[in-house]
Amino acid sequence: MEEYDVIVLGTGPKECILSGLMSLSGKKVLHIDKNPYYGGECASISPLGELYKRFKISGPDDSACRGKEWNIDLIPKFFLGNSELVKILMFTEVTRYVDFKVIEGSYVYKAGKVHKVPATEEEAQASDLMGMFDKRRFKKLLLFALNFDMANPRTYQDMDPIKTTTRDMFCRFDLGLDVMEFTGHAIALHNSEGYLDQPCVETIKQIRVYTESLSRHQKSPYLYPVYGLGELPQGFARLNAEYGGTFLSNRAVDEIVIEGGEVKAVKSKGKVFSCKQLICDPSYVPGRVRKVGRIIRVICLLNHPVKNTHEANSCQIIIPQSQLDRKSDIYICVVSYTHNVASAGMYIATISTKVETNNPEKEVQPALELLEPIKQKFVSVTNLLVPNEDGRKSQIFVSRSYDATSHFESECEDIKDLYHRITGTKLSLGQSSRHQSHNSDDD
Repeated sequence: MEEYDVIVLGTGPKECILSGLMSLSGKKVLHIDKNPYYGGECASISPLGELYKRFKISGPDDSACRGKEWNIDLIPKFFLGNSELVKILMFTEVTRYVDFKVIEGSYVYKAGKVHKVPATEEEAQASDLMGMFDKRRFKKLLLFALNFDMANPRTYQDMDPIKTTTRDMFCRFDLGLDVMEFTGHAIALHNSEGYLDQPCVETIKQIRVYTESLSRHQKSPYLYPVYGLGELPQGFARLNAEYGGTFLSNRAVDEIVIEGGEVKAVKSKGKVFSCKQLICDPSYVPGRVRKVGRIIRVICLLNHPVKNTHEANSCQIIIPQSQLDRKSDIYICVVSYTHNVASAGMYIATISTKVETNNPEKEVQPALELLEPIKQKFVSVTNLLVPNEDGRKSQIFVSRSYDATSHFESECEDIKDLYHRITGTKLSLGQSSRHQSHNSDDD
């Protein structure tokens, strides 16, 4: 029987990042995936014909449509340039294997039209998202968030960040409802209205990360891997191999061996691999997860940039829930041939949101209308799954399904939470074990 400290099942970005962090900390890691490809439910599909096959739609011949030039992410997610996730990539030096390109713009939907979220002082002054007086107040809020330091009460401006709600903070800056909406949803990236009655400290931190990311990249705060999100798991698999980790793909998991309520081994193809801890996505342990909702995603192929986005080759559009009388936001992320994920002149726009009715497609109709004309669309509705327990007793640590957001912020929280439960310590991104001379900022 082969013995390992940690066995990881699945090659979704979260599993691969945790696997890399375990390897870096000196653990002996075995990675098994039942699929012949990287990425799990976040896989990048190539060539284009494979996407048509996956959705059982008759499609064009790959040679006729330059199908090999396509890498279509089933669950695309953008990275904030100064986020924890980018810090993890820098810390592990996976940036040596993955190239990033800046997303060209961030937009928000208001009154039936798409508006650019201001990225510069000039854009803020010209923006029709706010009135003249709101522009000054909005700038004061951004400066407050940038200067805020939890360890220094002098930066609180007489507000207790724990006792003051976000709603009260917005009122303190005398911001109108329109500014509150796009600040909360398109800058602080909250996906429902619940945040307004929570302590403002979290919103302040999120505004700060967004603003710092924007100052690094100018066009927008978002980055996306060249060749798609599938590059991320591959980068971490290479890191794992470098640290002596073993990787077995296209390999079914026959049984997870549990004794006395604790994981002991994994059986695969007649072999037994013992372990002290197991990390996996929900598909490997259906009995240990529960459904908490459903997500609709619509992948749309376009031969034009999205209207009112200044001909952007890539962008994010957020439709705040109140604009459509919903409980949760709708997200659209657009990438194109400039990220090497589509053939020349083509765009991939993916709509995603949490399902709220019995007619999910009707819920995303306003988003589809923004993208028209659409050459082809691929619709999926999947369950949002979360683990039943924290894993500390069984030593089986299960990640959550990927949510509807078009950015990695909530997924990064899941990674940090899992890391804490697995190791008993919080993830600290100090100096890496090797020199840190690589930078992911390559716009």
